[in-house]
Amino acid sequence: MEIEQTALPGIGLKHEFTTHTGRRIAVVSHRTGRRDLIIYDKSDPDRACENVQLNDDEADALVELLGAPRIVQRLNDLHREVEGLVSVQLPIVSGSPYDGRAMGEAAIRTRTGASVVAVVRGGQVNASPTPDFRFIAGDVVVVVGDEENTAAVAHILTDG
Repeated sequence: MEIEQTALPGIGLKHEFTTHTGRRIAVVSHRTGRRDLIIYDKSDPDRACENVQLNDDEADALVELLGAPRIVQRLNDLHREVEGLVSVQLPIVSGSPYDGRAMGEAAIRTRTGASVVAVVRGGQVNASPTPDFRFIAGDVVVVVGDEENTAAVAHILTDG
């Protein structure tokens, strides 16, 4: 699927794609942080028939609804395509040396070659967490790699 990105001077960015049924959908990300979901008229692709302004909580909820199942689907697709690739879900338990610490301090990719692709916290998926993302007890870290390096990540998160 092709996503078109258009700069909107003074406003922000528009990301737009066409669904398999021919509907155009766009998200306008304003410089102010506001996001608008736009659905175009199927018979006139230049006319917006619906414009839904989303606050931060609504945009986050929409990302969660669409993003979490999509991450799982992508991981499953990768498993079928790449022999030896596994994904594991590792809990951050109370007493973990990384409880309360930034993910970057664990240097997971550097030390193991595995990748943290998401952290699930309270049912919310944080996809592609940045190095400053702080782990807390109860988080579930989704790691992708081979069996050996994902086991090494489990050791790091439990023993340091």
